[in-house]
Amino acid sequence: FIERLMEKREFGEAGCRVLLEEALEGEELSYIVLTDGQDILPLAPARDHKRAFDGNQGPNTGGMGAYSSDDLLAPDLEQRILETIVRPVVRGMASEGRPYKGFLYFGLMLTVDGPKLLEFNCRMGDPEAQAILAQMDFDLAEALEAVASGSLAKIRAARNHGASVCIVMASKGYPSNFEAGRRIEGLPAAESLEGVRVFHAGTKREGDDYYTSSGRVLGVTASAESLDAAVYRAYEAVGKIWFEGAHFRNDIGRQGVAGIRAAGDRTAGG
Repeated sequence: FIERLMEKREFGEAGCRVLLEEALEGEELSYIVLTDGQDILPLAPARDHKRAFDGNQGPNTGGMGAYSSDDLLAPDLEQRILETIVRPVVRGMASEGRPYKGFLYFGLMLTVDGPKLLEFNCRMGDPEAQAILAQMDFDLAEALEAVASGSLAKIRAARNHGASVCIVMASKGYPSNFEAGRRIEGLPAAESLEGVRVFHAGTKREGDDYYTSSGRVLGVTASAESLDAAVYRAYEAVGKIWFEGAHFRNDIGRQGVAGIRAAGDRTAGG
């Protein structure tokens, strides 16, 4: 790859300089908080799936699915993230005279040496937001108003027990050249299932019908008492929706389920 960059100059001037960084290994995690510039309100952690195809294969996308569960992040590790990463960042911006208000997204890698920060975003993630908000028990509008007025400390929020899973249904060809204008069927049947909500992204309404209008079309989101049950429920809902060329991954949340089962097996084995 270095030869392609610096000798063959495949990327032009952009390949003239190379930045070497430590390679990190571990599980990625999306950790998002609300802040009014002083206080913070941590939201439920989530894990997203960026690659287009099963098994984390194919090109990167805006996100093909995400899940959040109450056992995704151990309490002591979450406290470490808050004390060593989140709060210092919020305090630092305030001390420089630039207090930040809004959503603050921390892209983390959970390594054997502890949590490492990969990136910041001044927003929620998509599709993390769908899974995260399904796990939260609070009034979002009230919380946002408190962020704007600097009174976030008065907001009380709880996390729901269990798990939530969001599966993105995308148009054929996404993330490259995708098809649009395909009629979407089965939405009422999917939304009639317990614990299921279907969030629209790339859709347009014509009369009583919905049609695809972009690459990522729907975020089919389900909540249940466990991650395993939430995954099953989400895919049951996906199975009731149809549009020509619909594409989705079949393994959203399943790595998390496998990890939970493996931990249970280790515990049972002593």
